Amino acid sequence: MASGFFALLDDIAAIMDDVAVMSKVAAKKTAGILGDDLAVNAEKASGFVSSRELPVLWAIAKGSFINKLIILPVAFLLSAFSPMAIIIILIIGGLYLAYEGAEKIYEFFFPHHHDKIAITDKTFTEEEILTIEKDKIKSAIITDFILSVEIIIIALGTVIGEPLMKQIIVVSIIAIVATVGVYGIVALIVRMDEAGLKLIQLSSKEESFTKSLGTILVQALPKVIKSLSFIGTIALILVAGGIFVHNIEYLHHLAPQLPAIIKEFGIGLLFGFITLGVVTLLKKIIKK
Repeated sequence: MASGFFALLDDIAAIMDDVAVMSKVAAKKTAGILGDDLAVNAEKASGFVSSRELPVLWAIAKGSFINKLIILPVAFLLSAFSPMAIIIILIIGGLYLAYEGAEKIYEFFFPHHHDKIAITDKTFTEEEILTIEKDKIKSAIITDFILSVEIIIIALGTVIGEPLMKQIIVVSIIAIVATVGVYGIVALIVRMDEAGLKLIQLSSKEESFTKSLGTILVQALPKVIKSLSFIGTIALILVAGGIFVHNIEYLHHLAPQLPAIIKEFGIGLLFGFITLGVVTLLKKIIKK
C-alpha cells in the first residue's frame, strides 16, 4: 500500500516536471505577444483621474480574467474539433487590431477638428467622467480579448499532441501569468507619479536621493505614457501583421527576403488602412 502511494507521488512529480518544462517553453513562445500586450494595455489604462486609476485598472483586469475564462474552454474545443475556426477567429481579431493601429496613425497625421478635453478636466461632471471611463474600459477589454486569444492559441500550439490535462494546466498557467504579470506592471507604471510624489513628501532635505528619485518618477511618467502610446500603436500593427503572415499561406511565403518584423509591420499596416477605409465608408453610408 505504501509503495503504491509513493508510486502515485512519483507520477504526480513527473507530471509536474513535464508541466513546468512545457510552461517554460510556452512562456518563451508568448514573450513577444506579452510585451505587445503590456504596451497596448498600459496605453489604454492611462489618462484617468489619479484616484480612479487603480479602480479602472482593476475593472480592466477583471474583464481580462473573464475573457480568458471564455477563451480557454472554447480554444480547447475548437482545437480538438475545428482547428480552422481558430484561424478564422485569429484573422478577424487581427483585422480589428490592424484597424485600431491604423486609426491611431491616421488620427496623428490628420487629427479630427474637435476640442479634446482631458478626462481630468474640472468641467466634467462625475457622471460624464464615469461614462468616459466605461467607454475606455470597454475598449481596453475588447482589445485584451483579441490579444488574449493570440496568447492562448500560441501557448496551446506548444502543447498540441500532449494529453488534454497537460494542455489545460500549461495553457491555464500561461493565461494567469499573462494577466497578473501584465496588469501588475501596468499598475506600477500608472502609479509612478504618485510614488514619486510620496518620495518627495517623505524627504526632509532639499537635496536627497529620495527627493531626486521622486522627482525623476514624476517627470518620467508623461514621457513613459507617451512612449507607450507610440509603442502600443506599433505593437497593434505588428501583432496583426504576425497573425496574417502566420495564418494566411500566401502571405507566409510572400517576400521571404524581407526581415520578419518589416514584413509583418507592412502587411499589418496595409490591412489596417484597408479596414479603416472600409469602416469609414460604411459609417458614411449608414449616416446618409
